Amino acid sequence: RFQACVYFASVFQAMSCGIHYLASVFMAVTPNFVCGIPGNVSSVLFYNSSESSIEDTWTLWTSTENYIVVQLENGEIWELNQCSRSKREVSLDLAYEYKGNKSIFSCSDGFLYDDTKWKSTVVTQWDLVCDREWLAKLIQPTFMLGVLIGAVIFGDIADRLGRQRVIWFTSAGQFVFGIAVAFTFDYYSFVIVRFLLAMVSSGYLVVAFVYVTEFVGIKARTWASMHVHAFFAIGIMVVALVGFLVRTWWVYQVFLSIATLPFVLCCWMLPETPFWLLSEKRYEDAQKVINIMARWNKVSTPCKVSELCSVQQDDLVSGRTGDNDTSSTKKHNILDLFCNWHIARRTITVWLIWFTGSLGYYVFSLSSVSLGGNEYLNLFLIGAVELPCYIIACIGMDKLGRRNTLIPFLILSALICVLIMFIPQDFNILIILANMAGKFSIGVAFGLIYLYTAELYPTIVRSLAVGSGSMMCRAGSVVAPFCVYLRSVWIFMPLLLVGIMALLSGILTIMLPETLGKPLTNTLVEATEMGRNERSCSGKTSPAHSGAALEKIEMFGQETVITEK
Repeated sequence: RFQACVYFASVFQAMSCGIHYLASVFMAVTPNFVCGIPGNVSSVLFYNSSESSIEDTWTLWTSTENYIVVQLENGEIWELNQCSRSKREVSLDLAYEYKGNKSIFSCSDGFLYDDTKWKSTVVTQWDLVCDREWLAKLIQPTFMLGVLIGAVIFGDIADRLGRQRVIWFTSAGQFVFGIAVAFTFDYYSFVIVRFLLAMVSSGYLVVAFVYVTEFVGIKARTWASMHVHAFFAIGIMVVALVGFLVRTWWVYQVFLSIATLPFVLCCWMLPETPFWLLSEKRYEDAQKVINIMARWNKVSTPCKVSELCSVQQDDLVSGRTGDNDTSSTKKHNILDLFCNWHIARRTITVWLIWFTGSLGYYVFSLSSVSLGGNEYLNLFLIGAVELPCYIIACIGMDKLGRRNTLIPFLILSALICVLIMFIPQDFNILIILANMAGKFSIGVAFGLIYLYTAELYPTIVRSLAVGSGSMMCRAGSVVAPFCVYLRSVWIFMPLLLVGIMALLSGILTIMLPETLGKPLTNTLVEATEMGRNERSCSGKTSPAHSGAALEKIEMFGQETVITEK
């Protein structure tokens, strides 16, 4: 009961991470627009349609190559394009086609925007179009850069100061910075505050994974950690719902930020994890938390910290005897992930999977609003399809194995990317369903790689392996927005890149060893041997013995893997 309450309270706030990660898909929308008018309009002409105002022409707008012809009250006739305007030298009659001389001017009077869908966005607020368009395209990448930096900073702080304090600070920070974004006074302050918001959002997600893992029992750990992603997906669905209901960007941002206010008000009640308290030798505080857990769970005889420490000490001593003593005390660095050809090949493959998973995840998510049809429903479905994919991932990992689940879903996502290219553009429903299938398949692979990476590497470099993989993941999330912008070059370019990466990752994954049912390795020699001959681990005593010792240590020392989207 205690663990369930702590778990659901913690992952509830993970929704806010999904909310802020994808908020820009509607907040930074660029609507149809043309140059502003240097006077009062008397007549408006769009092709063969004569309208009373420019606002009435937006329903007829079909291409960025379109222009609007307006006649001013002083008789001047102007052609309004998106990034320029031209004055006709001869203004005898109002006609759409004109072959005479024109004087071209810049958009010094600002721009006129289509507000039929959105009353205002950050693009319309600060005119992030034409020669300032690149500023709009930097909004999501700079956010993802904050995600990268925040994960590194707060992950380290959580190890030093504790999980509880970081959860307090980052959850409060998400609310404060989220509200502050809505009231920024210019583009640069907007980007800076969103960068800080990205840091605390990323920091919360990283620490929340560790926090729930240290409270949840071993049997439920895989399912519990995997379904933190599910609450992230619910956050994406909330973005779609709020975007549909609220069409002014700063009001939209405020509503998204207060969505998880209940957690901010009660997060101070969450306790510190006993494992961190034990690692800091704060035994009395750890015993207090254990006693609270026992009362909540109606355990009549709660365990004693002294008993845990004595068992842990015995297992640590037994696990460090023998030939492993030297290797376990040696300091390791990133180069140890390339110590021999087998481990180096494994590292390159794992890094590629991390990068591809993140790239595909955000490409499918960010481009969902450009698929045609109802963009709000598209994003909602893209988020909803993640919920069953994590269930399938958990079942597949336990029944088929890590590798045997990862390979088909990576290759399937590549095939779906190719399939989408052959679907006619007017088949909107089919395109949306195919994109949902692509998000589903890449989501399974993306969720699975966290645990698989931890099992592929020995204890002495496991944290390095997962940490470096996570950095590749964040690199993929930074690249993803730029990849989506390649739609302007060729509409299928993002899908082509994701498909190539997924196919290459799937093929290389064939060379990885299966880890289902295998003991965790303790040295690089054992990890290399697992790669050379997968059956050798079951026939040798040394790896099994070291793996069993490590699993006992994990029960009490709780070696945790920091993961992050």
